[in-house]
Amino acid sequence: MSNITTDFNDRTVEYEQLLSDFKVLLKKNTLKFTIQREVVLETLYNSDEHLTPESLHRLIQEKFPELSTGIATVYRTLALLEESDMVTSLSFGAQGKKYELGAKMHHDHMICTVCGEITEFVDEEIEERQHSIASALDFKMSDHSMQIYGICANCQKTTK
Repeated sequence: MSNITTDFNDRTVEYEQLLSDFKVLLKKNTLKFTIQREVVLETLYNSDEHLTPESLHRLIQEKFPELSTGIATVYRTLALLEESDMVTSLSFGAQGKKYELGAKMHHDHMICTVCGEITEFVDEEIEERQHSIASALDFKMSDHSMQIYGICANCQKTTK
């Protein structure tokens, strides 16, 4: 029986608390709370995907066409959220970053080098092993990130 899970529909932080934390963050950085900034946060919260700033901007324009939300606002808001650990990013080198809400439970990523698909997973044995290795090496681990690169099942089928 596998102990690997890939379902992350349960959010560990409710939106209202997240929004409250966001407002505190803005105030601390002497920035105004705007509906455009909130929409960036809300769109990330409601997405199960890892989004580039451009794809996030497109989603916002589709869902909220009446708002004038510029790409610069998206970039600045993402930078602020990332600095505060409210969102996390995966770097794709020259292709840029993809972002996800940092409030999810800890998980790792498998990234397809052909199509860019990202699969999230948790494996308790890997988690325990990492802590065990850190302990054996007298290393106080504060966080970690695991990214496995390869070719997803769909791309394997189409490249044969």
